[in-house]
Amino acid sequence: MSVFIVDTNFFIQSHRVTYPLDVAVGFWNTVIKIANENKIVSIDKVKNEIYNNDDELTTWIDDNLPPKFFKPTDTQDVLSNYSRIVNWANSKNAFYLPKAINEFLDFKNADAWLAAYVLSLDEECSITTQEKSEPNRKSKIKIPEVCDGFDIQYKNIIEMFRELGERF
Repeated sequence: MSVFIVDTNFFIQSHRVTYPLDVAVGFWNTVIKIANENKIVSIDKVKNEIYNNDDELTTWIDDNLPPKFFKPTDTQDVLSNYSRIVNWANSKNAFYLPKAINEFLDFKNADAWLAAYVLSLDEECSITTQEKSEPNRKSKIKIPEVCDGFDIQYKNIIEMFRELGERF
């Protein structure tokens, strides 16, 4: 079974747009369930991006997700793979605008770290993100493009739930 590594927009977009905490209770209960079953995890950089908002979502996360849900990115394996991601992004400087590469490689931006974390794992996994591939876009490096560059699987939220056989 695959483990899903969830992107920041899994939480923020769900909370703000698609599945508000006060309306889509079944969605959030399912998130709790699959988090407790270790079917989904995320990384510390995603947590940092979410906690920048300091809103009811951060309270929900504190109250409902397992303490070890957000995995550290300061391990040797992740750092080594982050270096690979940096080299990949910099090698695309003839295509992407400098601002796009700088934003993607910003130490606080979770996207490159998500890919590095996945590359550091020995188990089958994929990134869950609501980002859509835009291979011709020069102004932003999207998660699907880095995934394609490293043969990392990615799925959107609904595809993830379908693969897990979850309904809410």
